[in-house]
Amino acid sequence: MNIPKTQEPRIVIIGGGFGGINLIKKLKKTKYQVVLLDKRNFHTFQPLLYQVSTSGLEPESIAYPLRKLIRNQKNMHFRLAEVNHIDTTLKKIRTDIGDLSYDHLVIATGTRTNFFGNKTIEDNAIWMKSLPQALNIRSLMFENLERANRTEDPVKRKELLRFVIAGAGPTGVELSGALAELRSNVLQADYPDMDTSEIEIHLIEGANRVLPPFSEYSSKKAHKFLENMGVTIHLETFVANYENNRVTTKGDLILDTATFIWSAGVTGASISGFEETALLPKLNRYKVDRYNKIAGFKDIYAIGDIALMETEAFPKGHPQVAQPAIQQGKNLATNFKNMLKNKELKPFSYFDKGSMATIGRNKAVVDIGKIHFGGFFAWFIWMFIHLWFLVGFRNRVVTFFNWTYSYINFDKAARLIIRPFKQNKIIAEED
Repeated sequence: MNIPKTQEPRIVIIGGGFGGINLIKKLKKTKYQVVLLDKRNFHTFQPLLYQVSTSGLEPESIAYPLRKLIRNQKNMHFRLAEVNHIDTTLKKIRTDIGDLSYDHLVIATGTRTNFFGNKTIEDNAIWMKSLPQALNIRSLMFENLERANRTEDPVKRKELLRFVIAGAGPTGVELSGALAELRSNVLQADYPDMDTSEIEIHLIEGANRVLPPFSEYSSKKAHKFLENMGVTIHLETFVANYENNRVTTKGDLILDTATFIWSAGVTGASISGFEETALLPKLNRYKVDRYNKIAGFKDIYAIGDIALMETEAFPKGHPQVAQPAIQQGKNLATNFKNMLKNKELKPFSYFDKGSMATIGRNKAVVDIGKIHFGGFFAWFIWMFIHLWFLVGFRNRVVTFFNWTYSYINFDKAARLIIRPFKQNKIIAEED
């Protein structure tokens, strides 16, 4: 990999997500050699992926170059690589560009989409865990609108104009709301010879309410917002299959659609090389102690979505959202510094800053402890928080400008088919 030899302890970090970049920021100018490995050369602000897929933002607005994070840091190095295996005995990482030894290893690989073993859905549905996949959704959506605009077959048009989303968590709810706004504010002007009332948006959820992890108040509020925006919600409904443009469920519901988006769950993006005592197989998450050290290993750590830390407050582990990853990255950096000074390590304690989701213009819900609210103020809070945590001043400015433009003009500027839609298997191989 052409990493300089050093007498300093080497920390290898796998993954440039929220956990990885917050760990790196705090390790600048320390007596460690820090090596970051990622299969992409940029950090993705995943909470706003849905806005890229629905043409609200360009991908550059939510991506930040990883090399820019470590610029002018002589103790830090980045390599574009995909990690295939970890040899915990020899303390070596096997990648597609070569092997690398480590003194300390931090796994911050996040999650991947969970299809719960349904291979047909995995092959035929589309999902959204990366920028290429978000652009893929955007391409398919506008290609189907173009096809619907020119077809004379009413059955085919209905199939092309029906959008079905599985999973009513924050991603599914926000995506449904964004599609509803696109239909109401943009598509009628873009397609004057099309009856946009024919466009259907269906949201399917297995639980008895949308946003199951949120409070009852926020779930009911979000449900009402979505219904008022024309989204059809199917609760206590489980998708059984998607094949030949047909969604079948374990009930009576059958929907023919050319656009089926799967957002019904995630699983840890684990790496081979660990025994079952360390990796919880059903969740694909590494079991860690209060210092984020993986069970049974002295110098290997996991942070963020891939880590499962059982505490009294969170017996099933912390929620797989950005804040635990950010806080764990910072805490682990503090402990690495303490190691150099032979100081006592600091156990991780999670500060829950709340949950929020936006449904559309002036519509959002926020849960902060026992406080729950929705509407314009919640929407304003959502925008401020997301702008604050975007990486890079330029990204904040560009995103704020796009949101302001869209708010004033009821428009979405990025309605572009950059490249033709590709099947998920091809995107996954390229990604």
